[in-house]
Amino acid sequence: AAPQGPPVYVDLAYLPGSWSARTVDEEFFRRIRSLCYVVSGDDHLKEGVLRPLLDALLAGKHQWGIDIQVTLIPTFDSAVMHEWYQETHERQQELGITVLGSNSTVAMQDETFPACKVEF
Repeated sequence: AAPQGPPVYVDLAYLPGSWSARTVDEEFFRRIRSLCYVVSGDDHLKEGVLRPLLDALLAGKHQWGIDIQVTLIPTFDSAVMHEWYQETHERQQELGITVLGSNSTVAMQDETFPACKVEF
């Protein structure tokens, strides 16, 4: 277990992908307080740990005790994400969490991929 200490505030945090995503729990979100969390890693391993990770965000943010707006930025489309969004939408609003979706695409060289613009 990590030693107790004050939370760390950042503007942007990338959440670990693949097997490392299993390390992101309620304590992570209690201690790493970000204005924006990027959820990346469109792979089968991420799908298996995505729901617990998203639920941990809600539980950890609940413990902040201060009103800071948080934006969650998924970089891939996921049935798990859609289900979580629908089931917890009211709770997200109570906690000041916005899930950023985008229908924009970026064309770069020979590929096109979804994208969104984040400004600070």
